[in-house]
Amino acid sequence: MLQQKVDQEIKSAMLAKNEARLRGLRAIKAAILLAKSEKGASDSLTEEAEVKVLQKLAKQRKESADIYQAQNREDLYKIEMEELEVIEEFLPSQLDREQVVEFVKGVIAQTGATSIKDMGKVMGAANKGLAGRADGKTISEVVKQLLS
Repeated sequence: MLQQKVDQEIKSAMLAKNEARLRGLRAIKAAILLAKSEKGASDSLTEEAEVKVLQKLAKQRKESADIYQAQNREDLYKIEMEELEVIEEFLPSQLDREQVVEFVKGVIAQTGATSIKDMGKVMGAANKGLAGRADGKTISEVVKQLLS
């Protein structure tokens, strides 16, 4: 389970006095605890729910890093990138764009999609099949490109 693994990593980071790693791990732990305490959530999260939490954290860090870089705030950009690196360690390995294209081509063939009007149908199946292995933005771009 992710929470126990993160707790162990926090202890290791504390002993090693690795502040950057500790920040990232604490962010993960806080997000997991928050997800568990949400209304209707059970005591333990499914692996799929844990991946969604991690993806959300990674997306937030990427967006913040982009903003800081645009504003020439290298100090804050560096912090976000360090935390992102730690978060990505716990995510399933990400597919590259070519692998996403191949998967989406299969989904298009499977669903019989022919035009951009079928984008919703293709996106639903692609998101389900690629859950945790590719971000939604990349999937969306590939689907638009292939259906146009």
